[in-house]
Amino acid sequence: MLLREIKNIFHQELDVLYGKEEVSSFFYLLIEHYFYLQRFILAIQPDLVIDKEQETQIFKALADLKLEKPVQYITGNATFMELDFKVNEHVLIPRPETEELVRWILDDVKTRKEPLTVLDMGTGSGCIPISLAKYLEQVEVQALDISKEALEVARENAKTHGAQVDFFQADILNLDFSSEKGRSKSLKATYDIIVSNPPYVRELEKKEMRNNVLKNEPNIALFVPDEDPLKFYRAIVNFASERLNAKGVLYLEINQYLGKEMMHLLAASHFEPIELRKDMFGNDRMLKGIKS
Repeated sequence: MLLREIKNIFHQELDVLYGKEEVSSFFYLLIEHYFYLQRFILAIQPDLVIDKEQETQIFKALADLKLEKPVQYITGNATFMELDFKVNEHVLIPRPETEELVRWILDDVKTRKEPLTVLDMGTGSGCIPISLAKYLEQVEVQALDISKEALEVARENAKTHGAQVDFFQADILNLDFSSEKGRSKSLKATYDIIVSNPPYVRELEKKEMRNNVLKNEPNIALFVPDEDPLKFYRAIVNFASERLNAKGVLYLEINQYLGKEMMHLLAASHFEPIELRKDMFGNDRMLKGIKS
């Protein structure tokens, strides 16, 4: 079958659901992933034919897209900080907003000469700690997540990139730093940086989200109760206030509607100064507090 005919079928089946531009992006991403063909191939080979096995692959992807499965889960791959990460239904798909958080950290420490210790809380695919481990020198990185399946993905990603990250399973809401029993051997006594992108989407905000997220990405990594949207942040801030070194820094990705509440939370735990930043879309998305 001609590849250009398949492209036309993609548009006929999917444009109403996604829009023409996004469907084109999906199509070219898929032919590069499955067939190693660059997007300009149809310009130079308009009569390119693919075989039956290739047809089966591309039409299976089309069927998944019609069911609103994210293209990253179809390919099993997502790009973050110019690195390729394995993703599946056990981890969130890395977002560009989270890249901004990582770049903020990298920019802040670029002139630092001393070794760094970093903890990522709620790591998912491992995109945050692996990126920091790859782009920073003299850094010791640890990461935790409650999900065993997510940690399997994160460890595989770390191995792929040759990144030295110590992963361990733990529940953010039940990290007991007051007793020796609660001090996991994997946890360091103190850190220079703690970073987290925890669940922060309120149930009431589901109506704003697309089905490809709601139907596919792990709810445990997305949603918090309407009546207690800061529950993960309280636990993280309490932990950070105990475990950050003097002048240690806490970086958080946050719900765009709760910036003021988050600033009050950090101030009440003696973080000063506190900086709230907008993401590329103009939403209050990132927060930085220095332990005072």
